[in-house]
Amino acid sequence: MRTLKTRRVTAVSDTPTPFPDPLRSAAFAADLDTADLRSEPLRRLWGEEADDALARGMREPILRAIAGDSGVLATLGRLLVLGMPQPRVAVAASLPRLGVDGLVDLGLAKLDDADTVTPTALLRPQSFVDAEGVGEWWIASDLDEVALDGPLPADHVLGVGGASRTLAETVVPIQVERALDLGTGCGIQALLVARRAGTVVATDISARALAFAELNAHLNGVTNIEFRHGSMFEPVEGEAFDLIVSNPPFVITPRVEGVPAYEYRDGGLVGDALVEQFVRSAPAFLTPNGIAQLLGNWESRAGVAGLARLEAWVPGELDLWVIEREELSPLGYAELWIRDGGTTPRDPAFTPLLTAWLDDFAARAVTSIGFGYVLMRRGTSGEPLRRTERIAQQVSNVGAALGTGLAAHDVLAVGIPARLVTAADVTEARHLLPGNDDPSVIELRQGGGFARTVNVDPALAGFVGACDGELTVVQIVAALADLFEVPLVELWADLEPRIRSLVLDGILVPGE
Repeated sequence: MRTLKTRRVTAVSDTPTPFPDPLRSAAFAADLDTADLRSEPLRRLWGEEADDALARGMREPILRAIAGDSGVLATLGRLLVLGMPQPRVAVAASLPRLGVDGLVDLGLAKLDDADTVTPTALLRPQSFVDAEGVGEWWIASDLDEVALDGPLPADHVLGVGGASRTLAETVVPIQVERALDLGTGCGIQALLVARRAGTVVATDISARALAFAELNAHLNGVTNIEFRHGSMFEPVEGEAFDLIVSNPPFVITPRVEGVPAYEYRDGGLVGDALVEQFVRSAPAFLTPNGIAQLLGNWESRAGVAGLARLEAWVPGELDLWVIEREELSPLGYAELWIRDGGTTPRDPAFTPLLTAWLDDFAARAVTSIGFGYVLMRRGTSGEPLRRTERIAQQVSNVGAALGTGLAAHDVLAVGIPARLVTAADVTEARHLLPGNDDPSVIELRQGGGFARTVNVDPALAGFVGACDGELTVVQIVAALADLFEVPLVELWADLEPRIRSLVLDGILVPGE
């Protein structure tokens, strides 16, 4: 077989697994706090341009910016943020409570000789904003490619990446008693959910990931997370949760020899079977009104759309809301993840990898691959919400928008509220042909959430414009019927389903 020269993974990491000792973690956190190892101080230290370059995998601008700086923040920045060896005397002075030996005992560094401390993990500040306010955590994870200057191990524990941030933004901001973070990785989702939960169970098939996650909980003083080892829902068999979140290893990867497998992104199953397994299994672990949310990929196969396949996996009595953010062809998907693995079209390994991916998709007659968010809820009454849609535009406050939509669905199960108010972020745009007084197109535009644009006719535009909470829905429709000289029953039959849609979208909200 042809050897693939790509960013290959090694069997296991040759660095120690972290030892999440609470006392040493507390000492470490105190030292980090004293050093002010936070996002803004670091950004001021080496400059915004250099900080942005690090996010693109370049550390040279930072090294140039702090060349000759032997201060505490610069020393810890090189050691923990960049993953570079530092003089032992400088590290000891920067960590007076923990000490060099304590850092080694935590499994985050090793002593190559008497004078040099070599990091075996990264630790970076991670800012967050949620309904409770603004904060920042220290998040430890395995050394990245830049720090390793070589292949990632198969059991690599990823830090906070784009997918982690995306899931965090989509989680409905509700207070719950019990929550589950399935496949916790470095623990970032568990930490976020712990701010709104009585207790959180965080699981992972990787003992190394659980060690990092527990260490991160200790470093940040979070005490309401329980860590359990195991695959999928096995560690919580027989239990139920008010909220389940998961950023599973959903990347679709050919199961053939020679294709690199990364534990943090590849679930080990064929096609989108991992996402299917999750959505089929999760409902059994939800309490009444419990919510499960995940990111995932789904395949369109042989004329059957991926969204339709996904909907068929979820029992009909559950609420289901799927938002597809992107759809790629097999070629586009293969190129994306081959490049993510560090192989470009200039490398000899690219064509064999591309062939493996395309052959894998062809074997299942895959025509496209979707990516997006899945929300399921075990509703307790009324007709279930079943909504699958594609949203490509820029979105914001997705979790809050999903929560608003669920609440609106529950309200509509009883009936349209007596009074409605136009949401504060909604504007109206009217498009007129030259010389015409009447608009040819009227649009309602949502400034936040899913940033929807809805085309409306003059009657519905007039209804929305009158929704200020003063008049009832019946009064507004009656006035419009007189204005447009149409029977009230006829106008209501036309407006009622569209008003419901605007309420579900958050364009209209219940008045007092």
